[in-house]
Amino acid sequence: MPPKSQRPWLFSGTVLNAVVLFALFSAPDLSESGMMVYFAVIYILWGTTYTMMDIPYWSMIPAVTELPKDRENLSVVGRTCAGVGSALIQVGALITVTALGGGDERKGFCLIALIVAAIFIVAEVFCCFKVKEQRLEKVETSTVGQMFKALFRNDQALITVLAILLVNSALYLTSNLIIYFFKYDVGAVLAANGAGWEGNYTLFTMVGGVFQILGMMTVYPLLHKKLTNTAVFKTALSMAIVGYVLILGFCLMGLGSNMVILCVCGALVFMSNGILTVLTTVFLSGSVDYGELKTGRREESVIFSMQTFVVKAASGISVFITGIGLDLIGLNGNTDSTGEIVAQSADTIMGLRLLMTVLPIILLAVAFIFFVKKFTLTDKKTEEIALTLKEKKERGTEEENA
Repeated sequence: MPPKSQRPWLFSGTVLNAVVLFALFSAPDLSESGMMVYFAVIYILWGTTYTMMDIPYWSMIPAVTELPKDRENLSVVGRTCAGVGSALIQVGALITVTALGGGDERKGFCLIALIVAAIFIVAEVFCCFKVKEQRLEKVETSTVGQMFKALFRNDQALITVLAILLVNSALYLTSNLIIYFFKYDVGAVLAANGAGWEGNYTLFTMVGGVFQILGMMTVYPLLHKKLTNTAVFKTALSMAIVGYVLILGFCLMGLGSNMVILCVCGALVFMSNGILTVLTTVFLSGSVDYGELKTGRREESVIFSMQTFVVKAASGISVFITGIGLDLIGLNGNTDSTGEIVAQSADTIMGLRLLMTVLPIILLAVAFIFFVKKFTLTDKKTEEIALTLKEKKERGTEEENA
């Protein structure tokens, strides 16, 4: 069973994470080896304290309301705000660092980290005071073995976790490789015409970020008016696959440097990812009720901790695949914005295009197949489960009061 409230963990994790975040960008003057140790320790602490805050934050969704529709709305709002926050940092961080640091980047990063940490604490304290959870009077303490046994008996949670892993791995692969694509594929064409690649790369990422947020805020609600959540999920997976196919197709036709075409295809991919991000949170919320009905134990924290874990795992997997892939295709270069663009062979460029598109297509196709075959938590079934649990709680309350 979950703790009576997620808020103590949310509050303590937030304060600790804010302190560690500031420490991460305000390192003391140390030797090279000392600096490596310092950053290794502080980054591990950052990941640990972030997890302390992140798990209870998302776990509150099924604890705040029993209504599936309300959980969908909370998921949309939460994921949209997360997307907006990420986009603000991506777009405005370097500008703010320059303004605050007055030419001293180290000072600028330190100050912006302090500002972000302060805003973080204020926002989460407000959340802790204002959000009201459904409190449980009877709380059982679960052992680690009991929690994971319950998790692995929850097949719908596991299918959702697998989908999160595959979808995020596809997106991170694209994010890791796209800068090489712009520098050495698109950039080579632009350089021949006397133009740079950095501005086009920034434009593409900004368009992708905007459409990812639109996918969460606008496109998902519109699609959900006509389709069930499971149908929207399959539609979004199909849209993302089509986006990747179009990018590869246009590159093969020699149109890979056309920014209008690239931005349209990229918008389709990122918009789809925004929809998928919301829906995986919705499905996890529903799987909490499903697991309670199936096993008699309510494991919000265990289930949502898997979301945090697999997102980090997807990031690590994508970085590993990116490094191996770049070595295999023989790419000679880096992501620096300065310096000469090293000419790559035709085979290397083709390999880069395939890595950036075909691998994500395979991952999304596997997610689609597993989802279609194994996921059974439809909108109707989710509502039925929520109603059944509500009736059981009401009967239990009546029996206690009798």
